[in-house]
Amino acid sequence: MAQQATPVRTARLGRALGPEPTTVSGVVLLLPGGDETSHRRPSPMLAAASVRALGRRLTRAARDEGLAAHAVHYRTRGWNGAEANLARDADWAVEEAVRRYGDVPVCLAGLDMGGRAALRAGGHEAVNSVLAIAPWLPEDDVAAPPEPVKQLAGRHVLIVHGTNDQRTDPELSFRLAARAKKSNRHVCRFEVHSDGHGLHQHRDEVHALAEDFVMGVLFGRAFARPLEDAFAAPPPLGLRMPLASGFGRRR
Repeated sequence: MAQQATPVRTARLGRALGPEPTTVSGVVLLLPGGDETSHRRPSPMLAAASVRALGRRLTRAARDEGLAAHAVHYRTRGWNGAEANLARDADWAVEEAVRRYGDVPVCLAGLDMGGRAALRAGGHEAVNSVLAIAPWLPEDDVAAPPEPVKQLAGRHVLIVHGTNDQRTDPELSFRLAARAKKSNRHVCRFEVHSDGHGLHQHRDEVHALAEDFVMGVLFGRAFARPLEDAFAAPPPLGLRMPLASGFGRRR
């Protein structure tokens, strides 16, 4: 009996969140978290759940702007060392967005391991911005090269991290932001004091900040004053900007 070939796993874009616009003027690709090492196929429903609420908020905010928002479904759950599978899938997703929508700006928005994928894939020419929320980053290792930042030149980059995060070290995202800021003034980082990895205590504020960032980088809306100040401030001030309780509620 002939053996059946093992099907090749491919990444894919989830269904567009919210009503799909007639004309697309900007794209957000939402990158869920993952594992450091795993070749198992992720559950599409569970993986996308972590980014779906943010995606729905963004599409509501941009209902008159022509935003297409898609969750990215990875081939595997793991980053897997030098394979960098999630970053490769993020690269593929940008290419797919370009194929579908043409020459429009793309924002990569990632959570946890998806934050690392967004930062790593930010060098694609279609990407004009990166949002990394509680990004998982590798520990500093003198025997290994540091996480790259050159690909972020010319992009707007926003990192958001809880100071009590027990899963992903907020100090590592600060160090990466500091290295990126040396060659790119459009880098800022907000700290969510007393919040953990899931940012559950201040989720509304985090999503409001993300909305303000995405609407600004994709559609040219003016940034809220705290975000504008964070980009303008020299390090370390603009990289340890506190996210105020109630941000976005009276806008």
